[in-house]
Amino acid sequence: MSKNNFYNNSQDDEKNLDKIEGRNPILEHLRAGKDINRLFIQKGDRSGSINEIIALAKDKGIVITEVEKTKMDKMSDTHHAQGVIAIVPPYEYSSVDDIIEEARSKGEKPFIIILDGIEDPHNLGSIIRTAECSGAHGIIIPKRRSALVNSTVNKTSAGALEYMKVAMVTNLNETIRYLQSKDIWIYGTDMEATSYYYEQNYADSGVAIIIGSEGFGMSKLVKENCDFLIKIPMTGHINSLNASVSAAIVMYEVMNQRGGAEE
Repeated sequence: MSKNNFYNNSQDDEKNLDKIEGRNPILEHLRAGKDINRLFIQKGDRSGSINEIIALAKDKGIVITEVEKTKMDKMSDTHHAQGVIAIVPPYEYSSVDDIIEEARSKGEKPFIIILDGIEDPHNLGSIIRTAECSGAHGIIIPKRRSALVNSTVNKTSAGALEYMKVAMVTNLNETIRYLQSKDIWIYGTDMEATSYYYEQNYADSGVAIIIGSEGFGMSKLVKENCDFLIKIPMTGHINSLNASVSAAIVMYEVMNQRGGAEE
């Protein structure tokens, strides 16, 4: 791909490529040994982690192109590229079995996050970041009515996407039934539930936590297919939480019950 064609935003050149923006996501991408087609570095400041990014890219033989700030701003989708953009092959989603195998390879019971209707890429990125920090083995998203992995998700995850498996499925309900056949209990978060999230036992079996959309929650059929419905107590005037915050609260309860918290 020629530099001029890329700068002109040719659809033919970009349709099979993704971007990663920001120093930490790109640094983690390099550390994870993932492919980068080309690295664009903003001319000027060379302080901080940008030097490590350049050194790693050179060691891997990655083509590095310096651009002016105006070009960098035009190329950026997030508008906060921190002076570096990587052009990478399309994101490769994992399978549900890959996630289950990830747990088994660690000698752990599966801990999975299922997202039903999370359409904000910032929420998806934040959930991926928390999932990685809390020891989850993977995230499942539907093919439709969901944010997909893109540069904004990658940037918001702060590099966690490189270490978290994300599976995209056609039918969430079929996937839920498949997980149940693998002895994984399904917990749906719902404001009308009668049980609080901390009253459940997440330590003795495989667990999948479903987080619904902020506006509508879980779809009706997904809700019906859950083994348990749980809620987060709230005492303020606002009766709902940001989806990524709700997910974080429940994920850390699972981690704590499983002994994952450091003393």
